[in-house]
Amino acid sequence: MKFTCGYLILACIIYKGFCTTTKYFTYEEDAIGTEIGNLSRDLKMDPTEDPETSFNFMQKTSASVIHMRQMDGLLTVGETIDRELMCHRSPQCLVTFDVVAFSKGKFQLIHVEVEIKDINDHAPRFARNETRIEITENAPLLARFPLDIAVDRDVGDNYVQSYQITHTSHFGVEVSTQEDGTKFAELVLIKALDRETEEFYTLEVTATDGGTPPKSGSTTVYIQVLDFNDNSPTFEHSSLRVELNEDSPAGTRVLKVHAFDPDAGINGEVVYGFVEGSPSEVTRIFQIDLISGEVTLKDRVDYEKKKSYELHIQASDLGTNSVSSSCRALVDIVDVNDNAPEITIKPMTSTSDGVAFITEAAAVESFVALVSTSDSDSGTNGYVRTSLRGHEHFKLQQAYSDTFMIVTTATLDRETISEYNLTVEAEDLGTPPFKTITHYTIRVTDENDNCPLFSQTSYDVSIVENNIPGSYITTTLAKDLDAGKNGKVSYSLVEGKTADGAALSTFVSIDPVSGSLYTLRSFNFETLKEVEFTVKATDKGSLPLSSTALVRIHVLDDNDNYPYFTYPVLRNHTADIPIPLNAQAGYLALRLTAQDEDDGENSDLSFQIVEDDAQLFFMNRKSGEIVLKQSMSASCGDILEVKVSVVDKGREPLSSTATIRFVVTDTGSQEDQVIILLQSKDEETLSFEFGTVVIVAIACGCTLFVVAIGILMVTCTIRRRRRNYGRDGLYGSSPLSKSDTTTSDLYGGPECFLANEVDSIHHCLYEGKSLDFEEKLFLPCKPFEQTFLWQDEKYCLQRSGTSNTDQLSVKDSGKGDSDFNDSDSDTSAVALKRSLTTFQPVNRSSFNSAGDWRGNAGVIQTQNIHIPPGTAYTIGFSPAPIYNLTHVHSHPWKEINNKTNTLQTFSRTETLLSAHQMRRTTGVTGDKSGPVVSTTSEVATTF
Repeated sequence: MKFTCGYLILACIIYKGFCTTTKYFTYEEDAIGTEIGNLSRDLKMDPTEDPETSFNFMQKTSASVIHMRQMDGLLTVGETIDRELMCHRSPQCLVTFDVVAFSKGKFQLIHVEVEIKDINDHAPRFARNETRIEITENAPLLARFPLDIAVDRDVGDNYVQSYQITHTSHFGVEVSTQEDGTKFAELVLIKALDRETEEFYTLEVTATDGGTPPKSGSTTVYIQVLDFNDNSPTFEHSSLRVELNEDSPAGTRVLKVHAFDPDAGINGEVVYGFVEGSPSEVTRIFQIDLISGEVTLKDRVDYEKKKSYELHIQASDLGTNSVSSSCRALVDIVDVNDNAPEITIKPMTSTSDGVAFITEAAAVESFVALVSTSDSDSGTNGYVRTSLRGHEHFKLQQAYSDTFMIVTTATLDRETISEYNLTVEAEDLGTPPFKTITHYTIRVTDENDNCPLFSQTSYDVSIVENNIPGSYITTTLAKDLDAGKNGKVSYSLVEGKTADGAALSTFVSIDPVSGSLYTLRSFNFETLKEVEFTVKATDKGSLPLSSTALVRIHVLDDNDNYPYFTYPVLRNHTADIPIPLNAQAGYLALRLTAQDEDDGENSDLSFQIVEDDAQLFFMNRKSGEIVLKQSMSASCGDILEVKVSVVDKGREPLSSTATIRFVVTDTGSQEDQVIILLQSKDEETLSFEFGTVVIVAIACGCTLFVVAIGILMVTCTIRRRRRNYGRDGLYGSSPLSKSDTTTSDLYGGPECFLANEVDSIHHCLYEGKSLDFEEKLFLPCKPFEQTFLWQDEKYCLQRSGTSNTDQLSVKDSGKGDSDFNDSDSDTSAVALKRSLTTFQPVNRSSFNSAGDWRGNAGVIQTQNIHIPPGTAYTIGFSPAPIYNLTHVHSHPWKEINNKTNTLQTFSRTETLLSAHQMRRTTGVTGDKSGPVVSTTSEVATTF
């Protein structure tokens, strides 16, 4: 048999849905599985439209009594219900619970009330099967004698509705109802008694309920009529009513009854007591004094348990055949505010007491927990005010009756606030009021709403080539603010390829847990200078989120490649290079070239001669040029072996060696011979360390001071000589003299007028100082007009003066200034501009026997060539005889011996001009557009 009914009571917002109260009823002792109601049907929610529809209890207190099917909310009887055991004699027996329904993405709170209806499963029952009553024969009519109360555990119509007695002409029964609804019966005397006529009466009292079919119970009453007693005790009041506060302590006086008996002696002494058969709860709570008739509390009363008590008190005298009389006293319990409100919190989702959970993805006004308050007191003492304190993100919203919902007022963020500690306060309206405070915790559950974030958007790391495979590179770190698996990050490589098409996964690997990067192979700087790839960090949420970071691995060069010669081509580390027999000092024998696959300093190469037994060659460490230090001769041999090496500048330098075999060939005059003017030692580039630089700077300062003093002394001497030169004539005061055979010079002769101002003659083309690598200088005879012969970093000035104030020192300070502005020059550019002439070398054969040099046959014509700044130039000479002079002595003017030295030839001299040299040349000529270079088509010079 199935009974269902349901109706909506109120609605409120919950997760953007509705909160609904639905009422059903069922009967006690219904069979297990009996349907009570169907929530989906009654709320018009079709589970077939949304497969994810579900119904769940918010609490499990009623789960054993009521069962609910999760898919559609079908309510059935879970176990046999005994209403009397569940609700005792409560007029209404309710089973209440709350259900959360989810459908179409919305949550709905449903408050369910199931009323358990009573069935007539209990019959009325008297406490005693028989009762004895004594009545005097002179008892007045309508005298009342209380009967035992029949107990029926059923309620409502199923409870006792009537009392009946067997037919008798002397007695009747009257039924009354107490304050709590209990029905009781009194025996009423309706006809006078006569002991002599009938002394005993036997009556059967039957109590009947109103059930269908009705049930009844009975008891037997034995009445004895006593002989007449003149006087019996009489109460002042046959019934009375008093109030008693429920908080009265034991011993409190409740009431006092008084009965009067006019007899004398013991017949007039009255004693008091409760009527025989009074309920046990009356005798447990109250007590009466036998002599005074004062009723006091024996135990505390509780208004919430029983609101009133009915006392039946009897009074009797101590005489023979005493007849007692009775009165009824009704004690009403007065409620006082002695109960504090009670708070019950039922979270929507919870795994522990006192804690509710809500997802951080919940919308505004989302339901969190259900708060119920109650107060056992009545009236204003039972009215409760409920409030919520703790945080503005939550508030209370009434659901039904004294039940409220805790709902959100704003969106939540677990990463900002992960836990809220709220306080629920319930205060009644009694005087004084009672307040109950309950602390409640709401924890925000995590949603995967944060992606992992790398500490850097890009990582730039370096690794030296030739690393060991498996070596550590760096660690990429990403943090996820989410919790649990949503915040657990794993790392991976985004597949890609290098520039040469190789898969990145073959170069590096990543630890998926720590994000550490390791090499899978040894890197080679020469083939791969940079590896760029992307690292991906992914969380483990149900919908994973990820982010990426760029990683650049710069491969650093290691000095792992030996330099090697690219020219000349080696065979077995050896190369044969021809060299002419007539090669002069400064001859460029070979220019080595080499290469190193490394980078930076590891590929910066320098050359050096390792072995040169003949000590014939000099090598430029930078350019690799191998140059003769002195002229070749037959004594040098046919093959000259030189062992050379090329070295890089790595931290641990690597080098390669080669053997160069110079094969001497007798090729005669070579028009393509190249003469390299060796750089002087003081102009070699030196690399100093910082400490050395400091020391050198201090030394240079001291040297400059000494040089300044020397320059001052030299300047004074030169000026004094100039004055003497002006007095002695154009060509000096020394008489002309002939040179001897040992001091032959280029422009000497019997009638040679050329005299050195300092009575010494210098050689005029190359000085052979090959052993100490000094520069070969072309030093002029000073009386001639100046000419410019550029040789690498040095030049030579030749001039003849027309005035004793235009003499010029040929010394260069090396400071990079123009010669006419040089601190060592003895004249200014203005003086040069006034007397600038070009020296024209004279062929020796042009001098006649008389030493006359004025003929034009021996004069070599010169021409001026303008060279743009920054360009190099070449001075070329046709093959001409050259006299090799090993040494020249300075001496006073003498006749130059007609004997000449051995002639040698050279075909070409090549000189590279630096920008510094150009500036110096420009300073001498005074022309800023470019240097003027004097060249000759033929030169015949005698050393």
